[in-house]
Amino acid sequence: MNVPQLRMDKATFLDWAGAREERYELVGGRVVMMIRPLVGHARIVRNLIRALDSRIDHQSLEVLADVATDTGPYTIRAPDVLVVPLGTDSKSKMTSTPVLIAEVLSESSGTIDLGDKVAEYLRLPSLLAYLVVAQDEPKAWLWVRAGESFAAGPQVIEGLEAVAPVGPLGFDLPMAEIFAGVHDGGRRDEAPSAS
Repeated sequence: MNVPQLRMDKATFLDWAGAREERYELVGGRVVMMIRPLVGHARIVRNLIRALDSRIDHQSLEVLADVATDTGPYTIRAPDVLVVPLGTDSKSKMTSTPVLIAEVLSESSGTIDLGDKVAEYLRLPSLLAYLVVAQDEPKAWLWVRAGESFAAGPQVIEGLEAVAPVGPLGFDLPMAEIFAGVHDGGRRDEAPSAS
């Protein structure tokens, strides 16, 4: 939802948004309000955080949620999940060096998460992988850096038995873990635990 009367620079936006309970992004200098997610969305975010946290190298990386990310001269996004290098100041209002970004689609975010954000995120020099996860079916879109660039399009991953191969970070994310408990009221007994 656009807040058309509000246009800001990044510093003003970070101060303004930090004083509010609602979630906002700055897109091209314009303030955009984020829609509150559904329970299924929140479950997938929780599962992604758990799955990533059980696989990353904790000597160099950490998993964060809903942290502002600098994606351009007039744009600050708030991805659902990030993997960032250790060392980011705890008092910082945003990060600019994510190595992995994950977004969970909602009814209103599909064209943005699979459109505008792809262009913005894939330009980040630090980014190694961008994962977009559907909310209503076990499906994901994955862009992975190979050398200096990303492939022209995403790898599409479908089905609970599939995995999302995050090669540059050295692990796979099983779709069964990402979608555990999402469509059955939160029960998590069907997904194998990470080892």
